[in-house]
Amino acid sequence: TADQNSAGSMIKGMMIVNKMGKPRIVKFYEHLSVEKQQAMIKEVFQLISKRSERVCNFIEEVGVWGKDTKLVYRVYATLYFAYIVDGSESELGILDLIHVFVESLDHVFENVCELDLIFHSDKVHHILDEIVMGGMVLETNLHDVLLAIREQEQHEAGDSKVAQAKLKMKDRLMA
Repeated sequence: TADQNSAGSMIKGMMIVNKMGKPRIVKFYEHLSVEKQQAMIKEVFQLISKRSERVCNFIEEVGVWGKDTKLVYRVYATLYFAYIVDGSESELGILDLIHVFVESLDHVFENVCELDLIFHSDKVHHILDEIVMGGMVLETNLHDVLLAIREQEQHEAGDSKVAQAKLKMKDRLMA
């Protein structure tokens, strides 16, 4: 049940949805059936797309989790960045987390756009995992997040160079 699920993580889920309601990145940190996930995405979009820009960026008691949860969101260009969090989470802290996530995306993709999220979802998930893991906030320092991402990219580049060298050696041996 939702009450059993809510005992664990502070961040229950996050989603990036465009202004047409299409989810671009979705990650739940607590188990929900696919049907409940779809209903949650739809509900979040309906809640935030109707809100004026003049109101605060959080809503209390959201979706299947009900009591003691909040929806904290920010709008960047044509995308809604939304987090469903435990009621004890700081709204300003989550807004800052969203900002760090967007800034990280901006640095990695050089002015991130919706297409980057679609075509590089694996990299977006990796960036998200540097900031939030298992529903717990790991890092909100932009410099440290970017450093970890850069180290991972260098590691991957090193792996591919090693693989290329092994293939060349294998080709030489086969000849």
